[in-house]
Amino acid sequence: MNNHDILKELAAVLEARKSESPDSSYVASLYAKPDKMLEKIGEEAVETIIAAKNNDREQIIYETADLWFHSMVMLAQKGLCPDDILDELARRFGMSGHDEKASRHAQNKS
Repeated sequence: MNNHDILKELAAVLEARKSESPDSSYVASLYAKPDKMLEKIGEEAVETIIAAKNNDREQIIYETADLWFHSMVMLAQKGLCPDDILDELARRFGMSGHDEKASRHAQNKS
């Protein structure tokens, strides 16, 4: 399985967990408590930052995986999938970060 396939496979599992009981599935328990799901994203983001500040390669990988996982749970809960994010990254590719940010501000003013 290649890396892109794992995102699709995980997205399919997360979608399937929407119909599971919160008592039988960690992901379903997060869907049942959206605030807890969002708290987990914040917690994992902080832990990723700490790992990076400590230059701990293994912890950076572990915590980033947790951050991505919980972010994917939130995306699934919102009806989004990894391809939605990959499409946005592809749109931005080759564009200056300053230009991309300015284009978002211009869109928000219209």
